[in-house]
Amino acid sequence: MTQELSFQKFIEQSDLLGELKYDFNEKAEFRHTETQRPFVFNYYENVLEKNSKRYQALGHLLEQYIYELLEKVCKLEKVYIPPEADEEEQRSFFFMSEKALTNHRSALLVLLQDHGVFRAGQWSQQAIIHHGLQQGSQIPCIQMALQAHYDVIVLNPNDNFVELKMEKERKGLLTQNIESSSLKIVQGGSFFSLQRPPECIPKRCSNTPEEHMAYIWDYFISKTEGKDIAFIVHGYGGLVFMDLLVRRRWEVMSKVYAVALIDSEHHVGHQLGSDVQLLAWIKHHCREWVTSPKPLDKPAATVFKREFPMVSAGTEKYSLAPSSSLQSIFKYFKKALKAKTTINFSRMPIMTRSSTKRKQSA
Repeated sequence: MTQELSFQKFIEQSDLLGELKYDFNEKAEFRHTETQRPFVFNYYENVLEKNSKRYQALGHLLEQYIYELLEKVCKLEKVYIPPEADEEEQRSFFFMSEKALTNHRSALLVLLQDHGVFRAGQWSQQAIIHHGLQQGSQIPCIQMALQAHYDVIVLNPNDNFVELKMEKERKGLLTQNIESSSLKIVQGGSFFSLQRPPECIPKRCSNTPEEHMAYIWDYFISKTEGKDIAFIVHGYGGLVFMDLLVRRRWEVMSKVYAVALIDSEHHVGHQLGSDVQLLAWIKHHCREWVTSPKPLDKPAATVFKREFPMVSAGTEKYSLAPSSSLQSIFKYFKKALKAKTTINFSRMPIMTRSSTKRKQSA
């Protein structure tokens, strides 16, 4: 993975080589290029503001690096939304495999991450920095899916707006004091609303994670015919999926055969209420992996969440739960798809000689 594209090249282009002498080694671990030690946050001794700006700059460079890995290593296509916008408009985008919408012989896997500063291709920026690409990025998941003959769509739900000041600095490759602004998330009218700093432009069709998900469902995923769809959702992504289920219930219920939730932030009572059909659907089509001291796949239901099966993710660390549960999730998908195929075949009418004659005479 890291041999094909060096992270050091991104640092050199940003003129931050003196402050960020880091790269990914052969094990995809983030290490200092000279000492081989893990990342140190406190580069400027006890100067929190400068260290924070350095960390934010690193986060942006990782974002661009992983976008490159998605295109060059995973061979995914970058798709801008909305497609009809002019070139000057700042647009959001997502990634998908070449025949994700047209290959009817393969299932489709959709990845939907937690809320935060990280973008498409990342489960956790912190896990990438401190544990490596294998644990923090979505690339192992994508590669596993492609090897199992899934098509893949990688959503980008946190790419919601452009801050004019930050955009100017990024175009200057972050050479002027590494200025950056943070994204504050507060509870609001929806489940989460974005508190934007001044001079900020929302991205059309991707103003919130919910809007991003709904747009890509309406204009891309829902257009697929006869394709079995699975979701992996992490944290706030679980709430976003439940929002989609409520808003597009019949389409989602007919197209999605399995949902793997990881430490989901959904709330069945608030989102689904007492809807009998939706409650029955999630009971049979969803499974959740949660952080727990128990071994992987051991039952881990709580008194608060019993809507569908809940098992241990095999780790107590929230940021490592997606990578820790990955093998188990794909086993669940395989079993769920096999069960769905069996049901479909069992419901097909059995053609007999007498039924053929009746059809011909009619």
